[in-house]
Formats: sequence, C-alpha cells, structure tokens
Amino acid sequence: MSFIVIIGIALGLSLDAFTVALTNSTIISDLKIKHGLRMAAFFGLFQFLMPIVGWAAGMTFNSYIEKIDHWIAFLLLLFVGGRMIFAGLPFSKKDDKSSCEDENRKDCRNLPTLFMLSIATSIDAMAVGLSFAMIKINIIYPSLIIGIITFLISLLGYYLGKAVGKKIKIELDIFGGIILVGIGIKILLEHIS
Repeated sequence: MSFIVIIGIALGLSLDAFTVALTNSTIISDLKIKHGLRMAAFFGLFQFLMPIVGWAAGMTFNSYIEKIDHWIAFLLLLFVGGRMIFAGLPFSKKDDKSSCEDENRKDCRNLPTLFMLSIATSIDAMAVGLSFAMIKINIIYPSLIIGIITFLISLLGYYLGKAVGKKIKIELDIFGGIILVGIGIKILLEHIS
C-alpha cells in the first residue's frame, strides 16, 4: 500500500476526531492548551491502537465485529452528545463557571468522557484494521501514520475551535452535542446502507 493511500486513509479517519476537538474547544471557553494536547494525544493514540486491534481481531472475529462496530460508535456518541445537550439546557445549569473538577460538567476535560470520545471516534479505524487483515497488510506502519496525522489534525481542530470560540460568545453545548450525535448517526447510516 502506497504512502499516499495511507495518508488519505489517515486524513479520512481523523475527521471525526477533528470535529470533536473543534467542537469541544469552541464550546468550552476556558479549555487550556494542556487539555487540547491531551485530547489530541488520546485521539491519536486510539487511532494508532484501534487499527491494530481491528487487524488482530480480523484474523479470527471479522464477521462478528463488523456487524456491530457502527452500533458501538453510534451509542457512545449518542451518550456523550446527549450529555452535552442536557448540560446546555437552561434548567441543568447550576453555575456559569466551568471547572475541570466539576463532575456535573461533562466535557473533554473529564477523563471518562475523553476515553469514550476516543473510542467512538476511532471505531472506523478498527474497521480499517479489519480490512487490512483481509488484504494481509503489515499494520504497524499504517497505524503509526494514522495516529500521528490524527494527533496533528485534532490539535488543529483545537486551535481553530479556540479561535472561533473567542468570536462567538454564546453557549454552544447543545450545538456541540448535536454535532456529536450527528457524527454517530452518520456512522450508523453509512454502515446500515
């Protein structure tokens, strides 16, 4: 498989992570660079690992995983997006100040949420790993490229979101949640049709 093809696959796989990073850094006005780096690192790491997991699973369990991967991604994104939508509703707000330690605020600074977002945005990478197993491609090199590109694209999403967030001074939790649910629906519809 050529380097250009691997780059194209990596760019395609990184778009969900880019969208999530962009959305989070837009709606969370006080998101720090350490959070942006951590988010990009999580997304890059999971995009690196999931093709390997998919490749390994593809050796024995291809038909089972392929049938449910889209449902897993959909349910994870629906859960995280739903929590964001709920957090954006006027009756759910307890305090206008956001804090990394505030457990009522469900965003990418919360490690369990970041973990779920990382899994949800990398399910497609697992499917790519499955397909690589079918065509007998060595998985480490493509996975490394996918992980690095996802890290860089997610970091770009973080910075773009910060730039947009400074210009838009409205609460966007509901909008961000709708985007995440939309990504989940997109994944589900692509695999169903």
